[in-house]
Amino acid sequence: MKLHETPHSSLDSSRFNLLLELATPPSSQWSRLLPGMQCAKSKMAASMQLSMARQPLRICLQRVECLLNPARLAPSSLVVPVRTKKRHFIPPAVNAKYATPEEQKKHARAAGFVVPHERLARPMNIACTAGIFDAYVPPEGDARISSLSKEGLKQRAEQLKQNVASQLAIRKIKDHDQDFSTKTFPEKAQEILIEAHHNLTNFNKQKLHSLVTERCYPEMVRGNRYKTIRWTFVESLEPPRVVHVRCPDMVSKGNLYGQVTVRMHTRQTLAIYDRFGRLMYGGEEIPKDVLEYVVFERHLVNPYGLWRLHGKIVPAWAPSKDPIIKTVVIPGPTLEPLQEYEDISFPEAAPTQQTQWHQ
Repeated sequence: MKLHETPHSSLDSSRFNLLLELATPPSSQWSRLLPGMQCAKSKMAASMQLSMARQPLRICLQRVECLLNPARLAPSSLVVPVRTKKRHFIPPAVNAKYATPEEQKKHARAAGFVVPHERLARPMNIACTAGIFDAYVPPEGDARISSLSKEGLKQRAEQLKQNVASQLAIRKIKDHDQDFSTKTFPEKAQEILIEAHHNLTNFNKQKLHSLVTERCYPEMVRGNRYKTIRWTFVESLEPPRVVHVRCPDMVSKGNLYGQVTVRMHTRQTLAIYDRFGRLMYGGEEIPKDVLEYVVFERHLVNPYGLWRLHGKIVPAWAPSKDPIIKTVVIPGPTLEPLQEYEDISFPEAAPTQQTQWHQ
């Protein structure tokens, strides 16, 4: 293929030769490179001369510097990590010679490894309190004694004394929750109680955490594994009412919590089945009258706080619960390999001789 020369071809070729001389390293550096570098340089310059003749000076200089850089042609280095530090202490999973924790600590101290002391700091949750402050004491014989009798009048007098402290707590609660009212709160509290029990039977963890506090949650779910719970709310025998209100603080003086005790007299059904499907407690067709004193709590300082179930107050005079019927395994005879229980022949017991006690 024959190339046609242009008027600027002589000027461009001289410019390219000048750039090539400036970008070419000294002969001392070329001796360190590969043997075929000089031959490759001449071929590269001849092929690049025509393509770079019509390009600006700056672009030509950048491309020549990139192509003729000795660092691109140097052999790549490989980094191999070498372990030089000796392990003076081997974990017990690798060397099980030290079985007990005391032997492991002794061996670690001999090797120079200091075992830090465990901090027995108990985590504290400020979303709820750890208990019930100034718990309400239910009067004995509640829901059984008439308010017109002598005992009923005494109970009424005690309630009036407790209402003085409750009124002060109600004022503090209304400063943070303006919608709070002792007239409308009992119905709302009963709805929370019913919804919490429904989520307990279905074991909806996410919804249950929004209805009960962190103190009440483990008490409700403890021992319910492998069990089936059937709970229904039949009716309310008496309208629920607020009997006790307290507004304690924790950690600091301004960190307030509201605790409201609601008296509920309802009719419910409860049946608990074990993992084999056998009835352990109660019955689905037997409704029972239940008198409860339920405590609800809210973190008043938190603007997003909600009223949640916090616990129940069980009076000392409350009747004891029915015993739980448990299913146990009766140990049988030891079977030999490839032996069935039906193949064992048990000896028949000899009839006992009857004794005549009278003639």
